Amino acid sequence: MIMPATKPASNAEDSLKSFISVNPNGQYSFDSERDSPVSEICRGSKMNENDCITLQMNSRRLFEAMQNQGFYCALPMDPGRTYMECKPLPK
Repeated sequence: MIMPATKPASNAEDSLKSFISVNPNGQYSFDSERDSPVSEICRGSKMNENDCITLQMNSRRLFEAMQNQGFYCALPMDPGRTYMECKPLPK
């Protein structure tokens, strides 16, 4: 059985940077299944946005990558929501 190739972390980070560069001052949200090697990130403050990409990056690594890009990420105020919301830090 041939396994599909996964993108190395650097390619996932490049994809993330490219995705953010479209709207660097916008809000983003991301989510993934527990212990999943992939995460989905969307533009906007809710996960039901149409403008999303899937990255070969677990949620912990994506959280760190978003911080490195100048964003503050936290859970939403609603305790029933489990995705992370990211807002750009003031410059």
